[in-house]
Amino acid sequence: MSVHDELTSVQRCLDDLARSVGRLEQQLGASLEMRRVRADADHLRESLALLREAAPVLTQPRRPDLLSIPDTPYDNSLWTDSDDEGLGARDRHAP
Repeated sequence: MSVHDELTSVQRCLDDLARSVGRLEQQLGASLEMRRVRADADHLRESLALLREAAPVLTQPRRPDLLSIPDTPYDNSLWTDSDDEGLGARDRHAP
């Protein structure tokens, strides 16, 4: 699943939790414990909202810095001390 799908799933679960807490509150009344449960559920919803805002930043792959390569030919003097790879030296032949 993608991050967006996971966040949507968590949002649905928190919505279900809020409905369940509301039903419990109707049955049990607004006691101190019930207010704490309501506050905790609200904090979860707020935290998820903050995570949703940060998620695009967290999930975007970081693009590497681009490096421009000029179209001009390389200086041939750069290659004077190297052999042709795989072919051996110029003044010798393969065994």
